[in-house]
Amino acid sequence: MKTPTHPASPWATDPLATTDPELAEYFENFAFEEVPRHSAMAPETRLMVQLAAAIAAQGLSQFRALAGAALAAGVTPVEIKEIVYQSVPYVGMAKALDFIHASNEVLSSHGIELPLPGQSTTTPETRAEAGVAVQTLIVGTDRKAAMQAAAPADQQHIQRLLEANCFGDHYTRTGLDVPTRELLTFATLVALGGCEPQVAGHVAANVTVGNTRAMLVDALTQLLPFIGYPRTLNGLRIVNEGTQLS
Repeated sequence: MKTPTHPASPWATDPLATTDPELAEYFENFAFEEVPRHSAMAPETRLMVQLAAAIAAQGLSQFRALAGAALAAGVTPVEIKEIVYQSVPYVGMAKALDFIHASNEVLSSHGIELPLPGQSTTTPETRAEAGVAVQTLIVGTDRKAAMQAAAPADQQHIQRLLEANCFGDHYTRTGLDVPTRELLTFATLVALGGCEPQVAGHVAANVTVGNTRAMLVDALTQLLPFIGYPRTLNGLRIVNEGTQLS
């Protein structure tokens, strides 16, 4: 059997290729040869989506391998760090922290000096207003108003935190544009599992910012080897419910 050689294989420097060569060979063929044939995405975008899903799935070894492959494919250090930062409001810092450290280790091993240039565009005084603006851009004025109106009085503060933190702190950053951030958020939520209402909301948001049904199906196809069939099929169902076949 051939030794796995794809740079995104988590066992490129792992004994699995020796101890479990059959699994290593057919997974590599599936994930890095067969599945990519069904993609119209640029390799950089495909790797970025997979990195986001690896964080949500808590696949630390896979993340390290994908990050190295992403750098080789032309994903910038800033983009890799922004993928990790973008995950924080969705997976929580408890899950993201190890991936922040892992991204630092991968970047440092490639001779990249840290910290990277800052990407924040807001201040403590402007983040809330900026967050409302970008959230409204993404979900639409009607949906934004409905979300606010639906929150009970004792939960209005959660809506304000969402505006200022999730959107004001994160979506306003440079390094990744809003459509890319929405695609990454979609990948993250699908990979987390149990987030079907949020996945549905971000299917609609993706379409609003210009990401097509075909792009969402493509993203799910490229996530399949890493998140498995149940979560992929759940994501496809929600895409089918929220978009028109074309």
